[in-house]
Amino acid sequence: MGRAVSLREDYDGQALRQLSKASKHANQSRRLLALAEIYDGGKRSDAARIGGVTLQIIRDWVLRFNTEGPTGLIDKARSGAPSKLDDEQRKGLAAIVEQGPIPAIHGVVRWRRKDLARWIYEEYGISLEESSVGRELRALGFTKLSARPRHRGQNQFAMDEFKKNFPAELAEVCKKLPKGTPIEVWWQDEARVGQKTKITRRWAKRGTRPVAPKDQRTKSVYIFGAICPARGVGAGLVLPFCNIQAMQWHLEEISGQVADGAHAILILDQAGWHTTQNLDVPDNITLLPLPPRSPELNPVENIWQFMRENWLSNRIFSSYEEILAICCEAWNKLVGQPWIIMSIGLREWAYRF
Repeated sequence: MGRAVSLREDYDGQALRQLSKASKHANQSRRLLALAEIYDGGKRSDAARIGGVTLQIIRDWVLRFNTEGPTGLIDKARSGAPSKLDDEQRKGLAAIVEQGPIPAIHGVVRWRRKDLARWIYEEYGISLEESSVGRELRALGFTKLSARPRHRGQNQFAMDEFKKNFPAELAEVCKKLPKGTPIEVWWQDEARVGQKTKITRRWAKRGTRPVAPKDQRTKSVYIFGAICPARGVGAGLVLPFCNIQAMQWHLEEISGQVADGAHAILILDQAGWHTTQNLDVPDNITLLPLPPRSPELNPVENIWQFMRENWLSNRIFSSYEEILAICCEAWNKLVGQPWIIMSIGLREWAYRF
C-alpha cells in the first residue's frame, strides 16, 4: 500500500462528528466517524476499526471525501442490469395494462405479473421474471390500487356533458340571484354504517393472511354528509333513517353552514328523497342533480371511502348507540381537518367559473 493520503483541510474532527449526527444515512455516519478519528490524530488502523473495514477501504473513503466532501460518503444508487425492453415495448406494456385483459383472449379478469410476463414473451419474445415485470410497471408509474365500482348502466356521454355544461348551469343560477352574490359549490350524499362493517387492507408480513373482526348483526345508522371543498367545511347529520324528513333536516343543516350572503349550489344524486317536490329547499341553496348512475362525479363518495378505511371499518359495534357515537366522532374528525376535505373534494372541472 502506498503513502497515506492526507485529508482535505477545510474540515476537522468536530465538524465531521456533527455531520454524522445529522446524517440520515447510516453508512455515511459510520464513514464520517471513521475519518473524524484521523482528523483527531488517530491511527488509520483505529479508523478502520471504527468503520469496521480494512485499511484499503479507509483509503478509498479518504479519496472520495477529498473529491466530493461529505456527500461522497453516501452510497450511490446501483444502476443494475439494463432493461430488456426498449421504449416502444414499454409503451406497448403500458397500453395493455391500461386497457386491461380481455377474458376470452387472455383467460384472466385482472393482470398479474405472471400474466404480463407471458404476454411480453408472446408479444416480443422476451423472457422476464415476475420481479422484473414489477420493476417495469413501477417505472411506468403503475401500482396496485383498489378498483372503483362502476354501474353497468352508466352513461359516460351524460357524465361528460354534465361537466362540460356545469359553468352554464351555474350562470343560470347566478342570473336569478342579486348581482355579486358569492357562489359556493357543495356536494351531498348519504352512507349507511352498521354492524356489518367493511374489512379493509392492512399491513402484514408477506405470505400471511391478516384477520379482522366481522359482525353479522344488522343495526345501522345513516350519515348525511355534505362538503364545500373550496372552503374546507362540511355539514353532517347522523340519523336512524333515510327519507324525505331526514333530507329536510340535512338541507337546514347545510343552509346554516353556507357563508353569510353566499348561495350554495348543492350537487347530489337523483335519489327519491332528493328530487321530491315535498322538500322545502332553503333560499340560499339551489339543488343540482347529477346524471343517473354517476357516483364517480361526487367526491363525497371518496369521503365515505376515506372515513371507512380510517375510522369506521375493522371494528365491532356493540349497540346502536355506539354506532351513532362513533359515526358522529368520525364526521367531527373529518370537519376538523379542512385540508382533507379540500384534498379529496376539489374537482377542477367544477371551479371553472
